[in-house]
Amino acid sequence: MSEKRKLKSWQSWAIFLVTMIVVFCLGLLAASITERRAEVRSIFANKKDKIEPLEARNEMYRGNYPREYETWTQTADTSFRSQFNGNQAIDVLEQRPNMVLLWAGYAFSREYTTPRGHMHAIKDVTNTLRTGNPGINGENDMQPATCWVCKSPDVPRMMQAMGVDNFYKTKWSEMGSEIVNPIGCADCHDPVTMDLHISRPALIEAFARRGMDITKATHQEMRSLVCAQCHVEYYFKGEGKYLTFPWDKGFAMEDAERYYDEVDYYDYIHALSRTPILKAQHPDFEIAQMGIHAQRGVSCADCHMPYVSEGGVKFSDHHITSPLAKIDRTCQTCHRESEEVLRQNVYERQAKANEIRNKLETELAKAHIEAQFAWNRGAKEEEMKPVLKFIRQSQWRWDYGVASHGASFHAPQEITRILGDGLERAMQARLEIARILAKHGYTDKVPMPDVSTKEKAQRYIGLDPKVLEHKKEQFKNTVVPKWIEEAKAKGKLIVLQK
Repeated sequence: MSEKRKLKSWQSWAIFLVTMIVVFCLGLLAASITERRAEVRSIFANKKDKIEPLEARNEMYRGNYPREYETWTQTADTSFRSQFNGNQAIDVLEQRPNMVLLWAGYAFSREYTTPRGHMHAIKDVTNTLRTGNPGINGENDMQPATCWVCKSPDVPRMMQAMGVDNFYKTKWSEMGSEIVNPIGCADCHDPVTMDLHISRPALIEAFARRGMDITKATHQEMRSLVCAQCHVEYYFKGEGKYLTFPWDKGFAMEDAERYYDEVDYYDYIHALSRTPILKAQHPDFEIAQMGIHAQRGVSCADCHMPYVSEGGVKFSDHHITSPLAKIDRTCQTCHRESEEVLRQNVYERQAKANEIRNKLETELAKAHIEAQFAWNRGAKEEEMKPVLKFIRQSQWRWDYGVASHGASFHAPQEITRILGDGLERAMQARLEIARILAKHGYTDKVPMPDVSTKEKAQRYIGLDPKVLEHKKEQFKNTVVPKWIEEAKAKGKLIVLQK
């Protein structure tokens, strides 16, 4: 039997020191965990302010939720820019004059800029020619109060005070001094419990018509559904302008189209082609459901509001913006590729969709101009029916794809299919017009106007850019300041202090 080997003196001391270091580190870890737990408890147990139900003033949430509030204020930042978009207000009509022609006869032909962050919601909806300029040069209010629905947490407060139906029926301008706080806390959270909740009735009603109870949604589902209150396709139904989502037949583009066709709905008659046009809004939620991320259970918030850990607190980053601005906390939580590889993956998908979009816009604008030419050459209504149907279908597909934010990422195959289908229908419309013109003795090419700039395109459809801009400045400098002062006097608005 061999003798037991004895440790040397330095080995014993080494083991002792290592043991002491491990014990010390475990002690630090335990203290850190205890400290962080205490921090979490203190946050939720020692709320500074009592928040009342329907509290719309975002500033009132600051004391209890400083981290979320601070990141929310960063939605005012407009510095992010990607290859195809960003959070800056870009004049899209200046970049794409054909869009003026596509919206001839509708307010979007006056002005259309890319959307900015949530903190700009009120300012952007009032400082635009799309909502009209009531009270300026005798112009009437063009829009109902329904246009305010997705712009402010003041909306649920006013809906409760007035009733939902009466709110929708009211003129947009009559709510100007009441709807003053930009998209914020109460839009997605119950002010008392801070649970995610649906604050707008249209989403609840849309699911109910499909036999679905939205109150049974999981927390992960709610992290998308609160966004779906606004980032969807919708229309103003009937004389009461009741906000309605056309989901009765399903979430696909064709489902909404069938819904509208059956009720014989259109948003406006095109000023050139006389087509009854469907104006898509921003069907982000619907298109996202067609993509791989949503199908794998990824929510809107997972990518647009990534989690942040600070001390012992884990919270959602309320600086809602493009995931490309924070790839390390969005894409790379699941994907192992480098930031640059992931960014280029997105750009590649966007470029392919954009290529088809460009072709579609060109063909569709020509179809509208050629249809007007055919009418002027004596085309009859019965002859033009197939043309108007093709144009309506083509423009619906174009607008459905273009109006959706991030569509070429959310569901690249679906959006490519939709735009490709729209391009085919635009070309069918042009072929049908050529046949009609030949029947009326005209076989040459239809002369195309010079619409190479926004101003030229606007003049072609009967708008005066200088008059439009003058009205916008008058409204911004007279009516809007009055609304703000009235809101401050009523205590409805808190001016943020930097």
